[in-house]
Amino acid sequence: IYLSETAEEMAKKVKVMYTDPEHLSVNDPGHVEGNVVFTYLDAFCTDDHFARYWPDYANLDELKAHYMRGGLGDVKCKKFLEKVLNEALEPIRASRLEWQKDIPAIYEVLRKGSEAAREVAADTLADVRRAMKINYFEDADLIAEQAARFAKGE
Repeated sequence: IYLSETAEEMAKKVKVMYTDPEHLSVNDPGHVEGNVVFTYLDAFCTDDHFARYWPDYANLDELKAHYMRGGLGDVKCKKFLEKVLNEALEPIRASRLEWQKDIPAIYEVLRKGSEAAREVAADTLADVRRAMKINYFEDADLIAEQAARFAKGE
């Protein structure tokens, strides 16, 4: 699932998500381990989602328990996941639509961020070189020592 996908594109992907190959009938006990629907729910679902979209359950643990004992179908779980994901992705979609109206502004943000990152990286590398005593080009004592050594013909 890509952040750029529409709700419809995302719904198509949720509908074909891998669940539990042994959960052939609604009444069969299901397995949540390795079940992609529950993997996504673990990542995105909160108790508030149940209050809004599936008040039959208080939280994900209750939903999992019901699925594991049987009596709960994959389609219902997928429809719930679709609502959870749409809620999570909608602000991202809206922001993306606004940003894509001004592509040059995006590149400017990226340019400024790259400049700032380069400065921080340069400072960090300078600290590392000093700590490791390999700051050859800034170490006046080292340069003087090498100059004296080579002046003697060593």
